[in-house]
Amino acid sequence: MSVDLRTRYLGLELKNPIVAAACPLTESLDNQRRLEDAGAAAIVLPSLFEEQILAEEENLARVHEFGTDSFAEALSYFPEPEEYRLGTDEYLDRIRTAKRCLSIPVIASLNGTSEGSWIRYAKLFQEAGADAIELNIYFVAADLERSGAEVEAQYLSLVKAVASSVTIPVAVKIGPYFSSVGHFARQLVDAGARGLVLFNRFLQPDIRLDTLETKPHLVLSTEFELLLPLRWIAILYGKVNASLALTGGVHSAEAVIKSVLAGADVVMLASVLYKQGFGCIKTFLQQIEQWMEEQEYESVEQMKGSMSHKNCPNPEVFERGNYMKAITSFTGVPI
Repeated sequence: MSVDLRTRYLGLELKNPIVAAACPLTESLDNQRRLEDAGAAAIVLPSLFEEQILAEEENLARVHEFGTDSFAEALSYFPEPEEYRLGTDEYLDRIRTAKRCLSIPVIASLNGTSEGSWIRYAKLFQEAGADAIELNIYFVAADLERSGAEVEAQYLSLVKAVASSVTIPVAVKIGPYFSSVGHFARQLVDAGARGLVLFNRFLQPDIRLDTLETKPHLVLSTEFELLLPLRWIAILYGKVNASLALTGGVHSAEAVIKSVLAGADVVMLASVLYKQGFGCIKTFLQQIEQWMEEQEYESVEQMKGSMSHKNCPNPEVFERGNYMKAITSFTGVPI
């Protein structure tokens, strides 16, 4: 029996549910081609950050204004900031090149937390040929004076601003730290999100004891991290009118299968590509096909959501997480 691995994400028909997540590995054309050859159904480019755009605009404005109060002629020395070719245009070139050289969808990534001039890059992504945009909102609510409602309002305002500026689909990548993830997910969709990417990994800084300075600390994901997005994908499936992408903790074909069974349209790989290399995608796809044949599934669409909260025979597992049973049944021997 030949199985059908095709899936739909953000209205795009993909040849299978494996997507290369936004990370440095998807930056170069050589890697993009290797990922496509390995079987990736789409790629998400590394993020263009709000801070990058605003810093370049600020530097350009400083150059533009220098000396203009000395001579009237100086007012015409420099182009207006919006007419100047910023360094961030290299990102737009990357989109154009990828679209010209690849046959799989190319998703651009925009990372920011607030409204501002940088949002116009969403439209520039579309004009450069991006098939979709992933809006990565990486925001740590460290201001103790701001309520949860205010934080959510900031997210929703940003999503609405970006989604309303383009006609291509926008997916929103968020973290899990909301008091009501499901309700907030619906609000994001109402604000214009066509897809939800669950979840963003919040990277925590470490402290150097020798210099008493903070330092970046990035650790690749582990298989255990799959359980949190798996749970929420299963809860949200069929209850929000949006595509669902699972990212974080996918390190095997089994994890891909579980994600689809929970309701994910796609899974996004990053850490496993660093650990196992691009060839793992081909291996995963072969193992997925074999499992589907053994279980007599004809297509990914047939699998999708069959173990979600909506269809699971024991949905309370996703709600309470069998908390009491898990705690009371643990029989680990103390050291």
